Amino acid sequence: MIAARPSLVLLLLVTATLGPSVAIADEQPTTPTSHRSITDRTVDWPTWQQWRRVLLLEDYNTRVVLLGTTLLGVAAGAVGNFTLLRKRALMGDALSHATLPGVGLAFVCTTLAGGDGKSLPVLLAGAAISGVLGLAAIMFIRNATRLKEDAALGIVLSVSFGAGIAVLGVAQQMKTGHSAGLEGFIYGKAASMGVLDAQLIGITGLIAAIVCMLLFKELRLLCFDEAFAGSRGYPVVLLDVVLMVLVVTITLVGLQAVGLILMVAMLVIPASAARFWTERMAVMAVISATIGALSALLGAGMSAVFPKLPSGAMIVLVATAGFLLSMFFGPARGIVMRAVRQWRMELKVQRHHLLRAIYELLEARGTNQVDGANGESPLVRVSELTAMRSWSSRQLGSYMRRAQSHGLVCRDDSGGVRLTRRGFKESEKLTYDHRLWELFLTRYADIAPSQVDRAADAIEHVLDAEMIAELESLLPQRNDKNVVPPSLHPTFATPSSE
Repeated sequence: MIAARPSLVLLLLVTATLGPSVAIADEQPTTPTSHRSITDRTVDWPTWQQWRRVLLLEDYNTRVVLLGTTLLGVAAGAVGNFTLLRKRALMGDALSHATLPGVGLAFVCTTLAGGDGKSLPVLLAGAAISGVLGLAAIMFIRNATRLKEDAALGIVLSVSFGAGIAVLGVAQQMKTGHSAGLEGFIYGKAASMGVLDAQLIGITGLIAAIVCMLLFKELRLLCFDEAFAGSRGYPVVLLDVVLMVLVVTITLVGLQAVGLILMVAMLVIPASAARFWTERMAVMAVISATIGALSALLGAGMSAVFPKLPSGAMIVLVATAGFLLSMFFGPARGIVMRAVRQWRMELKVQRHHLLRAIYELLEARGTNQVDGANGESPLVRVSELTAMRSWSSRQLGSYMRRAQSHGLVCRDDSGGVRLTRRGFKESEKLTYDHRLWELFLTRYADIAPSQVDRAADAIEHVLDAEMIAELESLLPQRNDKNVVPPSLHPTFATPSSE
């Protein structure tokens, strides 16, 4: 039988060397067997038939694996959303490593008792016990000592992993039992996932999603302000325990698919990617679950198409690609969108400075008004504006063109600029707000009047309605609130004629 199917034996050996993957049954390698060796690491490009069988889910094993890993991605994304905002992103890493000693001890004890040490319920039970003990150790170190939580996580993670490796070494030297395959809990073994495993992951993910929805308000408050939640009577410690139990549960069911080393990626990466898309936590939870599901689905599907690629690693790589896409192009916090917003803000600030400079020049002349006939202010020359803020002629020309495109100024053929009626109203308001800031800074920040102009420039663009109302109360009473208060420092005492 072995001599008749050497290609199948070779595929199994290479797959075992690289790590478990989702394999399509009865696929023949495209490269002749005589040209292969046991050290072959090449990846054959799949045929159209292989693509079709995966895309149409024709293989039963492929359907089970894709369903199980997708449900795992949903659950991990939903729970990881809270652990990320709780600033406990590495909690899943520590707990996943804490399960390894339980797996090894469950195998050893069951084998010595004469039972089946590789029974999945037995191994998961051992992992659950050691995971809960790891959680208790983290909370005890954090609460009973002066060590910070990151130190507790590091201690439990390293000690648990070391103990787990030692126990697995003992298990491999036992004369009774057969420990081959236990390392699958370290690297994952999605290809061996059965229908019961997929059902377990689905039921667990559904329960975790329901708990997250029922306790969404409480968990959201816990993530953002633990002290306030406690002051309002919420059981902070109980909520924290519930969140950690969810992490332990998702970690346990995820060991079968991606392993304890890569399980942390399923808890952290989808939630981190979702953070770039929205500022609302409910939307973030949905996006995180969606990214987790797509990562698991596409990663397991790629492992099915390329049988030599391990499924756990492919799931994490797809999730990483989604994270990079979100990091650059996310509309809320993406790098590109943030750069675009910063660029627009700088243009807006320069436009405001231009309008205020024109207004202050007109104010210094005593001609800060709009002609009723043509709806334009008196002419201000470019040479006067360049002398005010050390603008170059090229920069000033760019600012003037943008202001003109907004209908705020109109340029003169003689090299000057005039405020339109709309531009005059906006420049008047900008000057008004600027001098409110000057008043605030001189009274409460002890800034000298000679230096207050530039200081106000740096912060005036974040002035909100409440702050404006408070600053207006500090101004001398006037019959007309729209009158711009006088400047606290000399502006431009040398007017230019038109």
